[in-house]
Amino acid sequence: MKNIVMIHGMAGGGWCWEDYKHFFEQKGYRCHTPTLRFHQYSIYSTPNPQLGTTSILDYVADLEKEIHQLDSKPIIIGHSMGGLIAQILGSRGLAQALVLITPAPPHGILISKRLLFIKGFLGVVTKWGFWKKPFRPSFNGFVNSVAHLLPASQQKAIYDRMSWESGQVGMEIGFSMFYKKPPTKVDESKITCPMLVIGATQDRIIPISLVNKVAKKYSAVSTYKVFPNHAHWIIGEEGWHEVAEYIADWLKNHNG
Repeated sequence: MKNIVMIHGMAGGGWCWEDYKHFFEQKGYRCHTPTLRFHQYSIYSTPNPQLGTTSILDYVADLEKEIHQLDSKPIIIGHSMGGLIAQILGSRGLAQALVLITPAPPHGILISKRLLFIKGFLGVVTKWGFWKKPFRPSFNGFVNSVAHLLPASQQKAIYDRMSWESGQVGMEIGFSMFYKKPPTKVDESKITCPMLVIGATQDRIIPISLVNKVAKKYSAVSTYKVFPNHAHWIIGEEGWHEVAEYIADWLKNHNG
């Protein structure tokens, strides 16, 4: 039985993959949906203060340990920030195949539009010192940038399950140009496994023009697919099943 590791995005948790986990288990996969470090704290509770200075490479290190405990090299599926983490893991030779769903971009891709990722969702870039504190997205920020295609009841239900996020990670993704050794830098030549990159036409936070740049970076191994009538929460919007079916078919055709 093949393993799939599913990596959630900012302020999320393993719960983000409930639909996908059930879907792919029905296809015969063994699915792992880890919750990233310190993301077990409710958005309404007090976060672990260490979260504020946690790096994206800390998330990567935790996941790498989990992957090494598996009985085979997994397929890695990542959404949003999880898609960037998947790229880093893939560059370390840890994936059999990669699926990047509306992925956050690595260092070096279209800086001006990368800032949409931090400005739209976080709403904290005007707060001095945000890069060393835990933060939580506002409800309006979440709805306007991520969940605008969802019905109101579902928007609230998802938001209520969210967690806090690392200010340092927000800095690393949104302002990687300020680092001498950017934590989000990925050497595309080190990714040799098949990769599927998925964009959504109505994504306001990681627009398809940005996702296209990610796909081009890995053109030697990537397949690029754009889904119309979807936004950033493509993993749970109406029609998510169609996206999951496409991924399953792609995996079948690429030995996944």
